[in-house]
Amino acid sequence: MSAIPLLMGVINVTPDSFSDGGTFLDPGRAIDHALRLVEDGAAILDIGGESTRPGADDVPVETELARVLPVVRGLAGRTAAAISIDTRKPEVARVCIGEGASIWNDVSALQFGAESLALAARLGCRVVLMHAKGGPRTMQENPRYEDVCVEALAFLESRLETAVRAGIARERLIVDPGIGFGKTLEHNLELLGGLPRFAGLGVPLLVGVSRKRFIGMIGRYGDEEPGPGDRLGGSIAAALAAAAGGASLLRVHDVSATRQALAVAAAIQKYRTRP
Repeated sequence: MSAIPLLMGVINVTPDSFSDGGTFLDPGRAIDHALRLVEDGAAILDIGGESTRPGADDVPVETELARVLPVVRGLAGRTAAAISIDTRKPEVARVCIGEGASIWNDVSALQFGAESLALAARLGCRVVLMHAKGGPRTMQENPRYEDVCVEALAFLESRLETAVRAGIARERLIVDPGIGFGKTLEHNLELLGGLPRFAGLGVPLLVGVSRKRFIGMIGRYGDEEPGPGDRLGGSIAAALAAAAGGASLLRVHDVSATRQALAVAAAIQKYRTRP
């Protein structure tokens, strides 16, 4: 681990997110939570108003904006942390970037909206391009790959080229292999093991593993699979693996615990005996 990754704190302003749906639906609670995440060490706050969990339904633009806009406005100017809007919809991104967000985190890699590429070029914000197989409603219905790393890498290379041709400066682009988005347990582990290949794309690499189901599948005891709130240990283990694989940003729910784990791992690394 050559450098400690920046932490992107998750703020789900939704009733149905897999981990904390409904907890921060109230804008005041969401803003307070976001400010606590900054105190805990978050450099970026990722605000989402549409769940992208497996099986989730699409949310109308008006509903999504009503959820996220008060939070973006409430945080703009109150924190040094960058504000990220987690949305597939160009209409939502346009409004939120205008109100103080500076990152567009798009799980569809700017493919969901016909105007997304052109809009991102005009907005001048940073953009996260993520790999996903299918949309949230269907992505976990028997996903198949010949080689998940090869296919995800080729997709992201193609989207980077497309984005640059559309007028988005390469230095504003970030890639995400999309852990859990149209992937089985084995696919997720293959991606985590193959992260150095994604880091080799020459743009920052964002990895989101926090509380995801593959952690519960590995960490089950007997017949019981740990729920999202009981996956902290596995989330930290996966975050450390992602950092070792070259991730420069980690999207996490538990900022304080992850920051501490990364700091300890980095300190140990300095004293590791070389063969």
